[in-house]
Amino acid sequence: MNTGQPPMYKWQDLPWKRIERQVFKLQKRIYQAALRGDRQTIHKLQKLLINSWSARCLAVRRVAQDNRGKRTAGIDGVKHLSPRQRLELAQTLTLSQTARPVRRIWIPKPGKQEKRPLGIPVMRDRAEQALVLLALEPEWEARFEPNSYGFRPGRSAHDAIEAIFQAICQKPKYVLDADIAQCFDRIDHQALLDKLDTFPTLRRAIRAWLKAGVMEGETLFPAKQRGTPQGGVISPLLANIALHGLEEAVAEVHPKARVVRYADDLVVLHEDLAVIHQMKAVVSEWLAPMGLELKPSKTRIVHTLQEHNEQVGFDFLGFQVRQFATGKNRSGKQSYPPYAPLGFKTIIQPSKDACIRHYRKITHLVKIHLSLSQEQLIAKLNSLIRGWTRYYSTVSSKNAFDRLIALTFYRLWHWAKRRHQNKSSAWIANKYWHRDQGSWNFATPEGVSLYLHSHTPIWRHTKVRGTKSPYDGDWVYWARRLARYPALPTRVVNLLKRQDGKCASCGLVFTMEDWTEVDHLVPTSMGGRDCYANWQLLHAHCHHQKTAQDRRIKQSVALVTGAG
Repeated sequence: MNTGQPPMYKWQDLPWKRIERQVFKLQKRIYQAALRGDRQTIHKLQKLLINSWSARCLAVRRVAQDNRGKRTAGIDGVKHLSPRQRLELAQTLTLSQTARPVRRIWIPKPGKQEKRPLGIPVMRDRAEQALVLLALEPEWEARFEPNSYGFRPGRSAHDAIEAIFQAICQKPKYVLDADIAQCFDRIDHQALLDKLDTFPTLRRAIRAWLKAGVMEGETLFPAKQRGTPQGGVISPLLANIALHGLEEAVAEVHPKARVVRYADDLVVLHEDLAVIHQMKAVVSEWLAPMGLELKPSKTRIVHTLQEHNEQVGFDFLGFQVRQFATGKNRSGKQSYPPYAPLGFKTIIQPSKDACIRHYRKITHLVKIHLSLSQEQLIAKLNSLIRGWTRYYSTVSSKNAFDRLIALTFYRLWHWAKRRHQNKSSAWIANKYWHRDQGSWNFATPEGVSLYLHSHTPIWRHTKVRGTKSPYDGDWVYWARRLARYPALPTRVVNLLKRQDGKCASCGLVFTMEDWTEVDHLVPTSMGGRDCYANWQLLHAHCHHQKTAQDRRIKQSVALVTGAG
């Protein structure tokens, strides 16, 4: 990998396929050295990666081009870099020992009155953090515990839910349902830096980001001794590092206690109530040196089958996890011979709060778009409903979907009645409801119909295997998993399968963290059709290059045609 003078490329002409392969080769070596516990080799390879031209270009691209939040400005007001400015930033990018304050913005928490503070660094600090993330993440992916799922490449909330299902499906258990109070805002800086145990240059850079301070409006708030600002590129990794070791600490006290953690939300499962009370004390004691504590209002002990503290089951990541006593015919069965009935069944479904929040979004969307045409309203509703139902398509969601279909119908009926207050119900029904696949649906005469919640099929998610990581280089495994990822639209899944999980432009395997876009082989502006035969799946940056190339071709054709 070249660490000297960068080649004289324009940004749009950089050999991105070669750059990504060079960076990944170093990341894979860091991952393998971390598996061996070879600290000297890890630090040597991390220094090599941080100083490399390829890693600097990739870090800049991720924050200035690929990142969906790239147009959110820091305190300097810079929200966009031109291709020339990106190249200049990559050429001068080094780890500095100082950092500018982050700009604080507040975003609402779903379904709550309170807001979450985000700290937005300036563009250069974001690029530096992305560069450090390229070097640090492979090391810690080799060290992280198997039941940690939040903010990690190749892992998702669905893996955490499936881990819980596997832990309780054969035996009811008590659950410590815990939440860490203000996790990002209370992590002790010194304890975190000691836990990182990295080389001095990297340690000083991370310390500078932690101590940068916060700018809210015109007021500068000096940095405290605690907290890593949410919104920073590297903040999720630092939070996971701070919480690393919790699962091992619980296992040392009681090997059969199962911990499942997604960022700062965690559950501890065991069949004995006394053990769960003991685990609550163990978790609280383990968190204290890191400056953290459990949030009393969100920490409780419940049972998955029997009533405990007037509650049965628990909510986790928007899912309700609960078991129901059943008769012999509907019972779950043992997973081993003689496969005898268990007398209960484990049901995971969308939580009531999640359904209420989703319906409120539908209600709000319908109310504020009274003047839209039916086709335009259907397009907005379909986008909302498809995304929500895909997230819950891996659990027992049929009953929840059916209830939401009925509620959505009543909301749309009121929308139609309000538009035509002097018309009869029969007239309104004939105008807005038509046959769709044998049943009546909110649809236009041309066939544009509402995507009902029940249109999403229910299927079981396969949990990520053990301590697998994308840095192990097993691209066949990760490509197959991506094609079964619940949150992906059907069109993207079909294109992934057709392209064997690879970008049609650069040929690199897609990962769950990649920003993908559907492209027309022949642009519609040049006569291309909007159909599967004319679609291909590309990385976002590959799509940008393809669009620029199509534009040049179109201009050349226009010049030739005009000259002719």
